[in-house]
Amino acid sequence: MTLTELAVACRTYRRFTQEEVPQELLALMVENARISNSAMNQQPLRYVVVRDPELVAAMQPMLHWAAKLPKEIGTPKEGEQPTAFIVVCTEGRDTPYTGVDMGIAVRTMTLTACEGGVGSCIMGAVDFPKVAALLEIPAEWKPRLVLSLGYPDHASVITDLPENGKTDYYVNEDRDYFVPKRSQEDIVLWR
Repeated sequence: MTLTELAVACRTYRRFTQEEVPQELLALMVENARISNSAMNQQPLRYVVVRDPELVAAMQPMLHWAAKLPKEIGTPKEGEQPTAFIVVCTEGRDTPYTGVDMGIAVRTMTLTACEGGVGSCIMGAVDFPKVAALLEIPAEWKPRLVLSLGYPDHASVITDLPENGKTDYYVNEDRDYFVPKRSQEDIVLWR
């Protein structure tokens, strides 16, 4: 798969089969993030990989899904939930570039997951204090994002922005996701 094909295929997924994500793929995701660019080479990111089924199940109520949809539609039900997580943490003081490092690392991991057939959802609406306590995350590591992972059990499709200009994603009767994207003409100035 080319990088462009990966970019198109790498969508957000919120319903998953219950097949386990292989440890080898999770390790590759973290390795690719580890070797990615880091501002001033500070490398402030730390990762907690969660694949133990009991911990994965215990984390589910700590996540808040799909804010633009009613909970009964946007939240995965029992049997649709992620089968693994990667908690992205920072250590040390934040710089103006910490968020850039997180973006690079998370996108690298989601592309790696996609290449392996695994879908993802980048989540910031998380009860981080409870997650930190559950996973016994070191106090100096600050949880910032959760990457929810599993084999997708629905479609997630890029669509054109509607005439009203709303970027809200929506689902159809099969609970497949449709994600409007602005056109290149609307977001780029060529000089």
